[in-house]
Amino acid sequence: MDQDAVDAVVERYGRFARDEAPGRSRVYEQWAARISRDRELSAALAAIPDTRRQPPLVFAVMRVLGAPVGDIDAWAAWVVDNAEPIAIECGRRSVQTNEPLRCATLLPALSLIDGPIALIEVGASAGLCLYPDRYSYRYRRGSEVIAVDPPAGPSTVVLTSELSGSPALRVPEIVWRAGIDLNPLDARDPDDRAWLAGLVWPGEEGRRERIVGALDIAADDPPLLVAGDGAAALPALAARAPRDATLVVTTPGVLAHVSRAHRGAVIDAARAAGRWITLDAPALHDGWTRRVDAERGGFSLALDGDVLGEVDPLGAWVAWHPRSGDGAQ
Repeated sequence: MDQDAVDAVVERYGRFARDEAPGRSRVYEQWAARISRDRELSAALAAIPDTRRQPPLVFAVMRVLGAPVGDIDAWAAWVVDNAEPIAIECGRRSVQTNEPLRCATLLPALSLIDGPIALIEVGASAGLCLYPDRYSYRYRRGSEVIAVDPPAGPSTVVLTSELSGSPALRVPEIVWRAGIDLNPLDARDPDDRAWLAGLVWPGEEGRRERIVGALDIAADDPPLLVAGDGAAALPALAARAPRDATLVVTTPGVLAHVSRAHRGAVIDAARAAGRWITLDAPALHDGWTRRVDAERGGFSLALDGDVLGEVDPLGAWVAWHPRSGDGAQ
């Protein structure tokens, strides 16, 4: 037994139970707390490579493999009995959170760009953020609700977000959509759909319903998805976009998962391809035209490096900075 690995599991899962799961998932909080104090469980998880040992990934794998959820003792026994298949499945999986609610943060920036638009997302997973024109939006600004619907009428997927400020909001005209991912997922594939649904933490049923609804939209009209590295694959993919459309590249939250040395290459490729929209922590890179501190602890939303506002990383709120909207087209 690798005692250092066991100790690392105890520390990591104890921190997750203490700081990350409370208020979001009672099931995951209980699982992590049990692992942190049960040496048999922590030893079972120590067999997983450290790069694949993060709690959200391991817990999603357990659920996909059929772990019992209601009884903590039955779950603990199941984990010990299934340590090997858990480790194998974790070795081939990665956290590919595909949150369509991020489109509520992209929409204000997309509204500044005249269409028709050819849309490319780097880090697309199953491409659920490639359909901002197929979702309905309900922005709550104080007591006011701002409704934005596709031209064909309200969508089956309604994205709700808190808003401060007054961005222009309109559904973009998207005529072509494509994505790049190291391991693209197919919204039509039952295994890929189950994996994305399994990444939703227990208790987040509204989020699960939103993702399943978005998967249905993507399955009805699949995007072009290519496997590859963002910077290397982007030029060839951009060349396939229709010439009479404005090419827009989005990197919503993906640059944090790119090595620091490679982030600049992805940003350069996005800028060379066309317009660039990103959601990132302010200190993550130097791709901004001006430095803005995160007053609420969120991400910066930017168009071509011009910071337009601060947003929740997963789309729950948008704080628009009106002064930066001028001249952003």
